[in-house]
Amino acid sequence: MFQIGDNIVYPMHGAGIIKAIEEKEISGEKQQYYVIKMLTSNMQVMIPSCKILSSNIRPVTDIIALKNIIHIFQHGESDRILPWKQRYKVNMDKIKTGKILEGAEVVRDLMRIKREKALNSSEKKMLDNAHENLISELGLIKGITENQIKSFF
Repeated sequence: MFQIGDNIVYPMHGAGIIKAIEEKEISGEKQQYYVIKMLTSNMQVMIPSCKILSSNIRPVTDIIALKNIIHIFQHGESDRILPWKQRYKVNMDKIKTGKILEGAEVVRDLMRIKREKALNSSEKKMLDNAHENLISELGLIKGITENQIKSFF
């Protein structure tokens, strides 16, 4: 499915690069593993190839899809009437999907709330993580410049 050198996004962890596909024996069972170097945390993750689909790992978004995401980010509506606990759960579910649009919506909505009032510590941490993951993916999209990334926010 993925090849060595592919840029990917791993939900909850951000963007990474597939560094190797290795065969390992664990508990007497041989399996192939994708070795992924995560960009934001500087850690290495190994995922069995049989679990790659269920992990929601996906290729990095392309520049064409990004234009639609930027439009939604800048012009989309936020649901501001939810209590923070419900909003936190909704946002966490969005982040877990690993979809760039869902992550961008979380960043957009929390940034809008932050402009009006202080976020609680849980939402502040969520915003920081979602923002970092979004930036890590944007940095890997072919054809995007650093100035375009900065103008996104």
